Amino acid sequence: MKLLEERILKDGMVLGEDILKADNFLNHQIDPVLMQAMGNEFASYFANKGITKILTIETSGIAPAVFAGLELGIPVIFARKHKSLTLIDNLYTTNVHSFTKGVTNKIAVSRNFLDATDHVLIIDDFLANGQAAKGLIEICRQAKASLAGIGIVIEKSFQPGRKDLEELGFDILSLARIRAFEKGVVKFVKEEEKK
Repeated sequence: MKLLEERILKDGMVLGEDILKADNFLNHQIDPVLMQAMGNEFASYFANKGITKILTIETSGIAPAVFAGLELGIPVIFARKHKSLTLIDNLYTTNVHSFTKGVTNKIAVSRNFLDATDHVLIIDDFLANGQAAKGLIEICRQAKASLAGIGIVIEKSFQPGRKDLEELGFDILSLARIRAFEKGVVKFVKEEEKK
């Protein structure tokens, strides 16, 4: 998605050799115009898949998921990472390790919102090692829900997440695929390198 790639080049900040800070537009300050364009892109790609729910993980996946849900006219569920006084039982749960934060969180989704009748689209902000996506896949497995595919805002293609998810047989749409960070500059996967 050219608009997203341009925004990454303009406002993204490379930290070290494997971190992209996108807090200017994606995960601290949110650009709703960009989110709407990304939501429309996800909705267009997955439009004919019979999706009944979108599943994401708090917090940065919520905005693009909501805009895709708005376009598709379906509910969005987000897995909580933090304990809540109102979310205490009747839950699907699993552990997810965050590459960026270096912590493992127990995520939870209420059983009231996801079940075997659902056909789910997973949306997340980043794909690096695939741990968040695998955690959401596990939640779907526990619910006996089927999976339509996975939508990713920014993929770091130099890390193993995409390969691992493709080997599991999932349809993945990444709106921006980063090949490398070279001397602090983002290099995207070229069209001819994409599958």
